[in-house]
Amino acid sequence: MTANAYRMIGLGLAGIVFLLDQAMKFLVMGPLALPQRGAIELLPIFALRYTENHGISLGLLTADSNASRWLLVALTAAIATGVVVWLLREKLLGEIVALALVLGGALGNIVDRSRLGFVIDYADLHFGDFRPFLIFNIADAAITIGVLLLLARSLLMRDKRADSGAATSNDAPATEIP
Repeated sequence: MTANAYRMIGLGLAGIVFLLDQAMKFLVMGPLALPQRGAIELLPIFALRYTENHGISLGLLTADSNASRWLLVALTAAIATGVVVWLLREKLLGEIVALALVLGGALGNIVDRSRLGFVIDYADLHFGDFRPFLIFNIADAAITIGVLLLLARSLLMRDKRADSGAATSNDAPATEIP
């Protein structure tokens, strides 16, 4: 497959993540009526629990005014634009998949913040009172997985490139390992 085919796969994956995120948020707000119900225990360790996130990760940069809300939309849109540019320049499928996850998640949360003024969160993984994560959504999970994949691949690929570069002469470029 060509790099352009990989990029199309990436854009398609970003679209799927976006659509899944928005579909689940529609179910949470509409048919499941989670804002009125508060929570639905699905498993002893997992519940659907409605929350409104007015900030970004870990409640940072809380948008407590209309101006700060739109600044947050602009900031996340700028980041998403950077991710699109990176994705369109990338040649390796692993990085493209990771960037697609980040892009799809970012777009899902941007739509919420633009439309509602906050991001809908609902996934509550818990062990008794212990919660290893804040309440999150599909978009948040996709962003987190995408960033972790980028970090892992960056660390692993750097080591492989360094190893292959050491085996070649100083005049020859190191080969790119997919």
